[in-house]
Amino acid sequence: MRWQGQAIGAEDAAAIPGLESMGGLVRSVTTPEFHGMTFHEVLAKSALNHVPASSAMPFSWTVNPYRGCSHACVYCFARGTHEYLDLDAGRDFDSQIVVKVNVAEVLRRELAKPTWQREPVALGTNTDPYQRAEGRYRLMPDIIGALADSGTSFSVLTKGTLIRRDLPLLKDAARAVRVRLAMSIAVPDEGLRHLLEPGAPSFQARLDTVRAATEAGFAVNVFLMPIVPHLTDGVDVLDDALARIAASGAVHVVFGALHLRPGAKEWFWQWLERERPDLVPAYRGLYPGAAVSAPVGYRKWLSARVRPLLRRHGLQGGPEEEGEAPTRPGPLVVTSRGRAAAATVAAPMLF
Repeated sequence: MRWQGQAIGAEDAAAIPGLESMGGLVRSVTTPEFHGMTFHEVLAKSALNHVPASSAMPFSWTVNPYRGCSHACVYCFARGTHEYLDLDAGRDFDSQIVVKVNVAEVLRRELAKPTWQREPVALGTNTDPYQRAEGRYRLMPDIIGALADSGTSFSVLTKGTLIRRDLPLLKDAARAVRVRLAMSIAVPDEGLRHLLEPGAPSFQARLDTVRAATEAGFAVNVFLMPIVPHLTDGVDVLDDALARIAASGAVHVVFGALHLRPGAKEWFWQWLERERPDLVPAYRGLYPGAAVSAPVGYRKWLSARVRPLLRRHGLQGGPEEEGEAPTRPGPLVVTSRGRAAAATVAAPMLF
């Protein structure tokens, strides 16, 4: 692997933030608790990642305590980032997890700089901060504390039920800064979900987490993403999913069709050929060549199918294309004064 193969102290300008120096590797760890996985503990040089101005994302800064993800979602867009480390975007992404063990310490230093303007920070925009490794490393409590203590608002997007552990901390943080929570919940059929997201919590476990966050005082966004063509886009499937999401206490849903970016596309294609070869011709038509997104016609068709179901179940929301606007009003969150305030909807990057 690249960070093991270079000389100590060597700088790699192409590396992801925090891994420029190969001397940052502390150790590589395996444990029976996480069979088949290796954790590469590194000392990050930076914690805050600046989003390019050309991006359509409604935030300018992110924090990613992990690289790689044990959720092992076959469609995860972030798979391609593992190739920066000379690891593959397939099995390595699922099992070779980079852990920035000092991320909270570095973050506090960066937030304390006079130049920091307290712009909102997004967590969960690359790989999930509440994946299983977080149960071992407990990086998020100190990250939450650093952001709240500095007066920096933040959002968390996750599939991980482990966020329930930190709900008291998040509630305390919301008394000082704006805190937005979002849960990605996409595949209600457990057999299919296990094939698409083998390491992620169940659909119901995530709904239970939405309920817990709602009871803690948060208005939780739900990302019904990705909707997988010919597998999860049926009216009965969508109706069931939205009924259960509404029953969990969520009030706002962002939906969108599957994206297949480089790295993820190749891995998903292998999965499709293995599990559903009958759908390969249809997918060749939907995602030809280097196409990343489903065609506009399909997305319009999907929107026309989902919007009436949102209304039926009393849910606000719309397609992800609308959710990318940085000033579009979203659900309510608890503010430092205990009042509800309008939040903006963070566009989904992780899922």
